[in-house]
Amino acid sequence: MTDSFAKPALTIDQQIAHLRGKGMAIEDEARARYWLTHVSYYRLSAYWLYFEHPKGQNGPRFRSGTSFDSVTALYDFDRVLRRLVMRGTEHVEVALRGNWAYQLALLGDGHSYLDASLYSDRKEFHANLAKLAGEVGWSSETYIKHYRENYHDPALPPVWMVAEMMSFGQLSRWYSNLAERALRNRIAQPLGLPETVLVPLVRHIVDVRNICAHHGRLWNRGFRMPPKLAQKPDPLMRTLDQKATQAPARLYNGLCMIAHVVRTVAPASTWMMDLGAHLRTHPTNDLAAMGFPADWQTRPLWQ
Repeated sequence: MTDSFAKPALTIDQQIAHLRGKGMAIEDEARARYWLTHVSYYRLSAYWLYFEHPKGQNGPRFRSGTSFDSVTALYDFDRVLRRLVMRGTEHVEVALRGNWAYQLALLGDGHSYLDASLYSDRKEFHANLAKLAGEVGWSSETYIKHYRENYHDPALPPVWMVAEMMSFGQLSRWYSNLAERALRNRIAQPLGLPETVLVPLVRHIVDVRNICAHHGRLWNRGFRMPPKLAQKPDPLMRTLDQKATQAPARLYNGLCMIAHVVRTVAPASTWMMDLGAHLRTHPTNDLAAMGFPADWQTRPLWQ
């Protein structure tokens, strides 16, 4: 049996007093009040957790020297990091959408993707199909409305249309459920990875993107689905932390895999340079909490 939840709601002034009582320095009350009003106590708590002593330890809750400003600096670092990561994953997502639609269309026509025999798990295929049909039915996208109003057979639009309207998570499920390995590899090849690596990477990126889209804490997050680590090409293999193969996965290896795809599909992109510059601004310099090895800056992709 669990206990009843009985924590009282606190006013902003009470929140400030509570944090001070736990050992956090707050020099500028007006600034703290602004953050607690417009960001919220609970969202910020994900960041001051990093500054806390282990639970059960006697004494103040926060480590010596912890200030409200150090918490908001970490929050701001993470906010910019999320934007950068979203920028990188965009290249993976757009390339996968395009190549998935292209290869499925080449199988016969724009509706070949509806052939249940293409998929290894028929139950999942029908679940994905039902979800897609529902989204097509209420979509306000101009090209989907045009198809609905002008064509009745097949009921769903061609693959190059649905590829642009389905969520990245849904695209991941359609791609990973393809039964033929050679087909999965033809889709993966332009992204510079074999399908055995790209399929779990895409699942990992779906988790990362969901956190970014909901403005969640990203920087030291642990992920349930670690990416499978590539063994080639050599620069990528030597950049990855090959020892970090177990869940929960930290962010480092996923960022390296995204960087490889970005370099493959958008070689003129400055994303890796911009990301590295931002990482060097980390307010506590604790990149190990993100899974970064001590020598990360000397590894091939980061140079």
